Amino acid sequence: MLFFIQAFILGLLFNAAPGVVFTETIKRGVSGGFFPALYVQIGSLAGDSLWAVLGLLGIGVLLNIEILKYPLSIIGIIYLVYLAYDSFISSNIKYEKIIVSKTINNNALRSGIFLSITNPQNIAYWAALGSSFGALGIAEPQTYHYFIFFFGFISSSILWCFICALAVDKIFKYTNSIIKKYIFRICAVVFLYLAIGTLYNLI
Repeated sequence: MLFFIQAFILGLLFNAAPGVVFTETIKRGVSGGFFPALYVQIGSLAGDSLWAVLGLLGIGVLLNIEILKYPLSIIGIIYLVYLAYDSFISSNIKYEKIIVSKTINNNALRSGIFLSITNPQNIAYWAALGSSFGALGIAEPQTYHYFIFFFGFISSSILWCFICALAVDKIFKYTNSIIKKYIFRICAVVFLYLAIGTLYNLI
């Protein structure tokens, strides 16, 4: 039970850390409210689950090989630059009467999936955590330990999806158009900063 709680807390810390998914959640939430923000978070679970499984399989070293690291990072950089551009363009659009359609939700879902899978931070996180069970009091982890950790991590990630989306919706629901404009521009700067930072670490 203690190990599950540890995994649950680590999952919350992982998801609550500011980053590209959180920034995209704010961007979608400001423009569309609760559901687009939620769909970004749900989409990010795909990448989180993928890297969690790979990390817990003990192939952290494999995740750092250049044949995988470089293509993912480059794709991620390109998408971050696109998001920066899209955020800046979106800052000039009024959203007071936006109608959240199925297309908007689907786009938010795809965005969350793509960002999470191509996020180099996920690779580094699970490459380190996948082999650090000793620090959590598990010197010789068995198969069931991996299952417990995975379900603890995913449980907190699912909970965080709703907490984050609800918080974004409540905080920005009544924000006027001028503030929304600058929120989008801040998101654009953050996306561009993350793209440059990823490129810098890559070279």
